Amino acid sequence: MDSSIPAKRKVKAPSQAIAAKAFHWINIVSLLLMIVSGLRIYNANPVFGGRAGWHFPRFLLIGNGLAEGRDWHFAFMWVYALNLLGYGLYVFITRRWQHRFASSNDVKAIQVSQNAKRKTYAWHRLVYTAIVPILLLAIASGLAMYKPAQLHWLAALFGDWQTLRTIHFITVPTVLLFTFVHSLLALRVGTLRLVKSMFL
Repeated sequence: MDSSIPAKRKVKAPSQAIAAKAFHWINIVSLLLMIVSGLRIYNANPVFGGRAGWHFPRFLLIGNGLAEGRDWHFAFMWVYALNLLGYGLYVFITRRWQHRFASSNDVKAIQVSQNAKRKTYAWHRLVYTAIVPILLLAIASGLAMYKPAQLHWLAALFGDWQTLRTIHFITVPTVLLFTFVHSLLALRVGTLRLVKSMFL
């Protein structure tokens, strides 16, 4: 074998902390169950069009009737919210926030950088940062509908009941869009190996 030909270097697979993997798995499972149970609640009185509005097909739903759909939805709301709180504390304690959230340098990189990978990193952090207020809005609007009497001050911030329901409903496709963009940017940064490392 010609020693002048350099050996092919094995690329080290990215690794993720067990805690980060656990937070991501719980996040995805609880979000999925909240969506399918939330659609059951939606079907009882669609946000758009009243009771005669468009209904989601039964195979997308979980829960037998409105009451059971609410039970599923609110149970996993707590799982989802507490998991996000735990992940937030984890990011803060481990100082991962320094590499996760956008800064003025990222905004500048998006505007003027000629380095494609640097711009992708910047977009990733910008998207990661932008989803935080959306998640807080989803939880706040959900809590306002969960306990409208006890949290009347929170519900009042959204104006009327229809506005509250509409805002909460819109946060769902927004979070799904974030999940798609987040995964797409992760693929561009680290290929499929990076995405797989978070779940396997």
